[in-house]
Amino acid sequence: MQDDPQKREIINRRHFSFRLNLFFFITFALFSVLIVRLAILQFVEGPTLSAEGIGKSTRSVKIPPIRGNIYDSTGYAIAYSTSTQSLYFSIQPELKLEDAKENAKEMAAKLQEVFTKYGNPAKAMTVDDIIRQMDLDFRRNTISTPRRIKSGLTKWEIAYFMENRTSFKGIDIMEESVRNYDADSISVQLVGYLKKYKGVRETVDFYKEKSAQEDPTLQYLEEEDVGMDGLEYMYQDVLRGKNGLKTYPVNNAERIIGPMQITNPEKGSDIYLTINKNVQLKTEEAIMNQLKKISTSSNRYERAEYAKTGFAVAMEVDTGKVVAMASMPDYDPNIWAGGRISAEDYENFSNVLENGTIRSVYGKYETKAERDKHPSSIVPPGSTLKPLSVLIGLNEGLFTLSTIYQDIGVFYFGKKGYQRPIKNSQSHVYGNIDGAGAIQHSSNPFMAAMVGNKLYMRGETNGKSSVEIWDDYMKQFGLGVLTGSGLPNESKGVIEYFSEAERGSAQSALIFASFGQQGRYTTLQLAQYATMLANRGKRLKPQFVNEIKDAGGNLIQSFKPEILNTVDIPAAYWKEIEEGMSKVSSQGFEGFEYSYRRKTGTSEQDVASRRAENAVFIAYAPAENPKLAVAVIVPDGGFGGYGASPIARQIFDAYDEEVGLTGMPKKKPVVGANAAGAVSGTIE
Repeated sequence: MQDDPQKREIINRRHFSFRLNLFFFITFALFSVLIVRLAILQFVEGPTLSAEGIGKSTRSVKIPPIRGNIYDSTGYAIAYSTSTQSLYFSIQPELKLEDAKENAKEMAAKLQEVFTKYGNPAKAMTVDDIIRQMDLDFRRNTISTPRRIKSGLTKWEIAYFMENRTSFKGIDIMEESVRNYDADSISVQLVGYLKKYKGVRETVDFYKEKSAQEDPTLQYLEEEDVGMDGLEYMYQDVLRGKNGLKTYPVNNAERIIGPMQITNPEKGSDIYLTINKNVQLKTEEAIMNQLKKISTSSNRYERAEYAKTGFAVAMEVDTGKVVAMASMPDYDPNIWAGGRISAEDYENFSNVLENGTIRSVYGKYETKAERDKHPSSIVPPGSTLKPLSVLIGLNEGLFTLSTIYQDIGVFYFGKKGYQRPIKNSQSHVYGNIDGAGAIQHSSNPFMAAMVGNKLYMRGETNGKSSVEIWDDYMKQFGLGVLTGSGLPNESKGVIEYFSEAERGSAQSALIFASFGQQGRYTTLQLAQYATMLANRGKRLKPQFVNEIKDAGGNLIQSFKPEILNTVDIPAAYWKEIEEGMSKVSSQGFEGFEYSYRRKTGTSEQDVASRRAENAVFIAYAPAENPKLAVAVIVPDGGFGGYGASPIARQIFDAYDEEVGLTGMPKKKPVVGANAAGAVSGTIE
């Protein structure tokens, strides 16, 4: 059958018409999509793309902020920032690169002449020094980034450059921040110090994270000084502030092609500490005077020839505010001026840079071998632990308030033929004593027999071993755990009773622990522990900052007391240890007008080839309404009642004078001042 030509032509026309319509439809759809996309680009994405385009054609130079200040509780500036004028140089954009470099070298010679004639001789710079700062090889900066040539310009240098600015093209003078510390060196290890950002950005995790910051106002500058320890580090983000920005339009060759726009930097916030300047300074002075006294004393009970360091913390009982924290000897933190320290200064002060109230610090010794013959700042609490030991014994039912123990001066434990003696200091015999009497007389046999040994003999309770039960109490009272202060690199102390239980026996671990010999703790931990004894079981977070204010003086944040944990112990048991603590003999408190509770400690510590005796002391006052708790440690200081107690007395006196142990300061009258209405006489 043959095809009909006419019919085939009709079919072909239909197919052609369909294809033509399909082509027009697809073309229409494509144009519609294109038009919609153009509309989106114009009206929706336009502003964003425009901003990106502007960003690609501009470069921002960060202006460093002025760091916030650190004040004591009275508003006295401990660490403060002052402004200085720095000279910056920008490579000229209109010149070819080689011409720009030659121009920069000529400028360096001119700058050197001005620096020599009008500058501070101590900050003299050679032409090579200036060229090095210009970074003409672009090792540290892009071509459009201004280079800092010199900081701390004198007023004569500034005046000369301002008068002759047309002769110094590319030169700009900018205000920058310089950190200053009070000349009295107030709580320097707590406050901390600064280092250059470029020196710590790869070694300190906190600053490693800052390198990923995208907000230009929060990006760190290479030459910026940043907190490296203490509160300077802990409150780095608060103190720093925000960068200002100088924004320049640039071409594809990164050359500046127009006027700049300036966004001023935002000053960092100020922090107001709980530290009282006068209490702090008197604490520091008391430690240094006591070290001098006991190292040369002719009194055999007081003499401590190896004592080189001392540490003290004073903490308010109701608030947890630390009013004094001294790690002595200390140093002048202004040696860190400029964010670096000289090799000579580091050699002289490396042993006192750390805060010995929260970390391990040693005195200054010529060799490590000599240093290892002496204890660090983290020592056993010794007999200062006995109030807690009695509390544990009572609370665990190991003895009662009416239990009487006959102290014959020694307690023996261990297998027959291998018995070990636990003796009182100087082999004293105290006869019949109860828990309070054991604290008063500091009876080692009582603690060993009635607490350590009985806890061991009772064995496991509720699935916990005797050593684990002891450990629970220690940690509830803040011993062997962080205090919650938040201070960087704080030590938890050193727990030794677990290793002694494995190496020796659980019996020996608990017996020695019962009178303070199976753990080593920091001064801050002992202060927190003393505060718990004073407030009957509330472990308060140590507070160092009262409030934070912005540069305008507006309150940003205030701090309230924070209870970390509480210990529920019957009031009668607290009264028992308070009675004992009220009768402890301690030197230096003669004439003290308040009742106070205290415990001395002479902790023994084996170091190298000898046994060191550390002076330890805790106290709180007034006894009936405690306001302040104090802990003092003097490594190698001998008897706590002689080596550490007198320091605590002076801290209480300083606090009473400045703040008041009854809530009102007892400021002494100014010497030589005439009372109102008094008759003046002739001074001969």
